[in-house]
Amino acid sequence: MIHTVRGQIDPNELGVCSAHEHLCIDLSRIKKDPDTILDDIGGMEEELRYFKASGGQAMVEVTNDGMGRNATLLRKLSETTGVHLIASTGFYKDPFLPDQATKWGRDQFAQHMIDEIKNGIDGTDVYPGVIGEIGSSHYEIKPIEEELLTGAGIAAMETGFPLTTHTTLGTMGVEQVELYSALGLPMNQLIVGHQDLNQDDERVLAVVEAGAFVGFDTIGKINYRPDADRIKTICLLIERGYGAQILLSADLTRKSHWHKHGGIGYDYILNEFIPRLKETGVSDEDIRMMLIDNPAQAFSRKGST
Repeated sequence: MIHTVRGQIDPNELGVCSAHEHLCIDLSRIKKDPDTILDDIGGMEEELRYFKASGGQAMVEVTNDGMGRNATLLRKLSETTGVHLIASTGFYKDPFLPDQATKWGRDQFAQHMIDEIKNGIDGTDVYPGVIGEIGSSHYEIKPIEEELLTGAGIAAMETGFPLTTHTTLGTMGVEQVELYSALGLPMNQLIVGHQDLNQDDERVLAVVEAGAFVGFDTIGKINYRPDADRIKTICLLIERGYGAQILLSADLTRKSHWHKHGGIGYDYILNEFIPRLKETGVSDEDIRMMLIDNPAQAFSRKGST
């Protein structure tokens, strides 16, 4: 089953899913930029309606503790728009951890996530469906991040929940896989994020060869990498037989990403990117796999110990 903010659903009911997004977020404490605050509830509803009108049915909302998470609002948005939303438990990365967690060890991180999975988010009756996004820094895993990543892995193994990560500019994906392999986390529970920002295809291949899912989840952010390059890597993974491990999304985190402020919106993948994939020769079957089948597999709860 898959746990959404409105309760559990069968994986087959998830539908077309954007696998790594933010609707309500506030990164301004660290970034000092009001553009990194999404707090316009009417705007959230409007953007979700664009997404739904384009065929979107589900979204994994990976805003967690310290990033401006609002679980009660997510449930309201899901009820208002009819889009399935999956909420997250966990923490992001240094320096975005809330003050109370900056000195925690792996066991404290794990217990916090397990408590939210069992008892609800922030004292509410809204339950998370994923652990994430759990992050590492640019070309390094800092000591506090190693504790966080490990704690998230412990929580994932105990609960059977999927674990989705952040890799800064695509770096450290292989190292995350190595950490979780050593811990004993089944690779089909792991989604290594932002691998569309990793321009080293061999390292992306190493992640999928290990058995993990990969997030091509900054699609449309051409200031980081042209979408044409993302398409080339997706085609390579499909050709090598790893299409069943690819997840798609746009990872919108700024006001300027929304339609109402001139941005691409959450429907960009469905309206712009998917047609380009088809023009490149990617089959309808492979597109369905990436949009529907893969999320259903990735975000299903696995057998827990």
